Amino acid sequence: MRAPRDPLLLVLVFLAGASVMSTEMGASRLLAPYFGTSLLIWAALIGLVLIYLTVGYTLGGRLADRYPSHAALYKLTAWAGFTIVLVPILSRPLLLWSARGFSEFSESAFFGSLFSIILLLAVPLTLLGCVSPWAIRLRMESVSRAGSAAGTLYALSTVGSIFGTFGSVLVLQPEIGTRASIWVFGIGLLAVSLAGLTAEVSRRSVLPYAAMLGIAVLLVAAFNGGGIRSAEAGDRLLYEDESAYNYIQVTEDEGWRKLILNEGQAVHSLYHPQRLLTGGPWDYFLLAPLFRPQGISTPVEDVAVVGLAAGTMPHMYSKVYPEAKTDGIEIDGQIVEVGRKYFDMNSPNLNPVVADGRQFLLTTDKKYDVVAIDAYRQPYIPFHLATKEFFETVDDRLKPGGVVVINAGGTPGDLRLMEAMGNTMGSVFPSVFTVTTENRYNTLVFATKTPMTLEQFRANTQQVQNPVLRAVMAEAFRIGNIRQYEPDREAAFTDDLAPIERVIDQIIVDYALGQTRQDQ
Repeated sequence: MRAPRDPLLLVLVFLAGASVMSTEMGASRLLAPYFGTSLLIWAALIGLVLIYLTVGYTLGGRLADRYPSHAALYKLTAWAGFTIVLVPILSRPLLLWSARGFSEFSESAFFGSLFSIILLLAVPLTLLGCVSPWAIRLRMESVSRAGSAAGTLYALSTVGSIFGTFGSVLVLQPEIGTRASIWVFGIGLLAVSLAGLTAEVSRRSVLPYAAMLGIAVLLVAAFNGGGIRSAEAGDRLLYEDESAYNYIQVTEDEGWRKLILNEGQAVHSLYHPQRLLTGGPWDYFLLAPLFRPQGISTPVEDVAVVGLAAGTMPHMYSKVYPEAKTDGIEIDGQIVEVGRKYFDMNSPNLNPVVADGRQFLLTTDKKYDVVAIDAYRQPYIPFHLATKEFFETVDDRLKPGGVVVINAGGTPGDLRLMEAMGNTMGSVFPSVFTVTTENRYNTLVFATKTPMTLEQFRANTQQVQNPVLRAVMAEAFRIGNIRQYEPDREAAFTDDLAPIERVIDQIIVDYALGQTRQDQ
């Protein structure tokens, strides 16, 4: 071992560890606009990354014994850096294919593209897995020093991984974007590898790898910029960006502005300057005060919306219940800014709060007439907003006679998510009611702090004079299948056991395979 090589070798080990985590964190962001960030997606991503690293560790040890030279290692890491640069570029056509497959519920395209994009990581991460055992082989002076060499290099690689994780998430991705954050480490790995090769082999042997670095830089220049994902056919793209929590898109069609997040399979907010009702599930949230024993004979004064998005629901409440003051809780502050700019989310009756919904309700002392929950990370409800313990907190924040309502998605004939929410809410509240939207993809689940009956609800509707609310009531009675739900309280989700993602995954898979349940 020659001492001058060691500093560069240590840099290479550190950078390889950083590149592993930067690529993994970047891949999660590449997937989010198309597949979301559910536990299933993270499990698939992390599991496959660990498989690739395992293969790399095994392969690297064997190659190191066969080719115990610095030059061979630098050539391998050069290819690793080049393939990292290719990941954001090659992912794009596969993700576009995945979007088409998902929109058509083609299970082969959906699942095929999911694993295709993750398989893009197979080559670079397997090559990066080779680095640590190879570096140990090069640095080990004697068997008596093997443990010290291995410990030092694995510690250095782990420190690099920590740097790659936090550097990507906290600095690079917010400042320069996901693709560029991946490219930074890919180009860096290529440059260090080229520097190492320059000291090890002849100039002629270095030229192919210098050309590789040049090609990588040209590719980055050619593919840098441009949109992340195009708008739906017929829509005009107004805004597109990545926040710390979401991929955010604002589009417009025939005067309607739409807030689209992550994989884009749902609209999270709608706004039209000349229209109030949306024809979507937000309209049915207006029914919540009618599930109070006193109906609207007592003004609706305080409302909490968990999952504010761009403010569709508070906008409607301000028109139908003008005395209502709304605390809109949204975890993503960038979405709040988008709502103000593109959705006229500037009502004096609205108090936007950038926080996690459960944490806010735990820490506030305020009491509400209505707590409305529409906090999807489509198509998933965060599990901590769907448990018995969460609804106990909601119960503590409701005024006497108050109502909580949650939007539960599903597919026509498959009400498993609604049933899960109804069972969980029924374990805390005395009465539970459901209203299904016309397309049967959403069911609003209402739970009351005071026992209520359908007869009381119908009597309360007779008090209504507001034409907008009357229109929503008429639509709900026409197609809403308004019914009182009898919960199975023993099947409630808890903080310890809340398999909500599994329920939703089963609904999606069954629908994609044409195996829709026919619930009564």
